[in-house]
Amino acid sequence: MRRPLLRSLFLAAIPFVGMCFSVALWDRVDPMVLGLPFNLVWITSWIPLTSLCIWLVHRIESRRPPIAAPKP
Repeated sequence: MRRPLLRSLFLAAIPFVGMCFSVALWDRVDPMVLGLPFNLVWITSWIPLTSLCIWLVHRIESRRPPIAAPKP
């Protein structure tokens, strides 16, 4: 097993940071989006965004050449 690329780790961390550490930026009562409170829209929007980030990580990691088997 090999270590993931740094850009893969960065892409995988984006949803975590976006959901956990951005609360102070959007934690308000007033803004509404399509009749829903903004905080609900924000958290719900991270469902497809997380899938997109993980799909990109998969594409990056699957294009790496395989590891050569050790010679006996």
